Amino acid sequence: MRQSRALRILNIVNLIQWQIAVVVVGSMLARGQSVRSLPSANLPSAPFQPITARQRVLWVVDNTLGPETLTVGLFSAGIGTARDSPKEYGPHWGGFGDRYGMRLTGVSTGNVMEAGLGALWGEDPRYGYFRNASDPLKDRLRRVVFMTFVAHDRHGNRMPAYARYIATPGNNFLSNTWRADSEATNQAAALRTVWGFAGLMGKNAFTEFWPDVRQWVFHKKN
Repeated sequence: MRQSRALRILNIVNLIQWQIAVVVVGSMLARGQSVRSLPSANLPSAPFQPITARQRVLWVVDNTLGPETLTVGLFSAGIGTARDSPKEYGPHWGGFGDRYGMRLTGVSTGNVMEAGLGALWGEDPRYGYFRNASDPLKDRLRRVVFMTFVAHDRHGNRMPAYARYIATPGNNFLSNTWRADSEATNQAAALRTVWGFAGLMGKNAFTEFWPDVRQWVFHKKN
């Protein structure tokens, strides 16, 4: 049992390494991105700089292994273990590790698909780059929701997040091939897709407002 679990962990690590390599290759196709100023309403700090191949890789790593994503994984795996869902993993620490690892494979696959596909047509998946803390609250809330379904092109103009539309359901249905039987269904994949977009909206909100909260807390302490 320990050997099979260690093999699963090794496979997850190898999968993430392979996925990052795919992003590097795909991002090379976007090297010719041009620089162009944004309209003032979208301008974070002028002039706009298109996302580079290196930044795409860093985006994948941060969105896969960053503290926010890993913390959400702890809660997700914990809830699944408490509910013993899926039952194939069991309600114990080993099952917790299996659930955590399984979520990580789905997250990493989706991020690589989004970054790699987006590189083909210059889709920029970043949120924080376009954050503007000086915007009115209603505009910031609107951005949190809007940017769940919208990205920016290589000129900084807003566009439908086509790569995300492919990657989010794509990775959830693809992961059915290695998930436990009880959750490897089309219905379960569709539900994971919905939760994927909901989770992204929550992550956008965290990215948007956490710096303000942190600044307020530390300012109050001082």
